Amino acid sequence: MHPNPVYRGMPKETNQAYARERGFGVLSTNGDFGPLLAHVPFLLSDDGQYADLHLVRSNAIVRAISAPVPAVIAVLGPDSYISPDWYEASDMVPTWNYVAVHLRGTLRRLEQDELPDLLDRLSAHFEQQLAPKPIWTSAKMSEDVLERMLRQIVPFRLDITQTEGTWKLAQNKPDSVRMAASRQVKARGIGQECAVLSALMMAPNGE
Repeated sequence: MHPNPVYRGMPKETNQAYARERGFGVLSTNGDFGPLLAHVPFLLSDDGQYADLHLVRSNAIVRAISAPVPAVIAVLGPDSYISPDWYEASDMVPTWNYVAVHLRGTLRRLEQDELPDLLDRLSAHFEQQLAPKPIWTSAKMSEDVLERMLRQIVPFRLDITQTEGTWKLAQNKPDSVRMAASRQVKARGIGQECAVLSALMMAPNGE
């Protein structure tokens, strides 16, 4: 998280809602020889107290965990390089604007018989966003194929103790300067989802 508090003013509920909608992030734990990372879809609970996910059984994190461990899921949003020229003001420097939410807590393995329900809840969360497409469910799979798949993955839960967000959207700049940069981000940004980032920069406090 960025140390400047001006970028960390979003309410906890906003950070949770963003992470819940995004539903994908980088899971990180400490291993014997350094950090272990996995890119995972997850389902954040309605109260933001836990996130359910699964990992393939051969994943290094699965092999390394024999008991609950500290972990974090980093949820990355839109981002872009910001050229000083875009501000249309003097004495500016290059920077990078972005949105990121960190879900920090304790990762623990769930019982294997909890996996089918977890998978159904996770797929339903994303399938519902594709309406009016009919919702896919695991019931559409043949029983033997489903059983083989279930043996290959392991359910986990991150019990969340801290939710932090960085919304670095040039809030420290005058409105005219910030909006000038926002227009350039939309037109020629270098990063991901630049149009989304541009819109957020136009109203950095969610107004």
